[in-house]
Amino acid sequence: MGFLDGLLGHGSDLSASDVDAQLQGVLTAGETVSVAFKLVRDLIVFTDRRMILVDKQGLTGRKVSYLTVPYRAITSFSVENAGSFDLESELKVWVSGRTEPIQKTLKRGADIMAIQQAIAASIR
Repeated sequence: MGFLDGLLGHGSDLSASDVDAQLQGVLTAGETVSVAFKLVRDLIVFTDRRMILVDKQGLTGRKVSYLTVPYRAITSFSVENAGSFDLESELKVWVSGRTEPIQKTLKRGADIMAIQQAIAASIR
């Protein structure tokens, strides 16, 4: 089912050490990864300073787009955990300057509360 989850765009938890290697050159000195999730080839990364959305493009994934959202730009967010019949969790983040929220779907069992805590602790 893991491959099917990936095709459907559902996310899974990643370790901070896996992400550090993939974001070498993107993370600033002293920046640490709090929580990270993988969506097929893409990543959602929460550091102690910002949220980073990594979009690997093309067949080879060599072209990569990085969207950085400083926590100060997040105006609101919502998390929805998986229910009995709903097999995925959902994250919505509203950012100043955008009319539509950034939306990501995570598979059941993903630590959606860790995401909520990472954002809540960082928003001032």
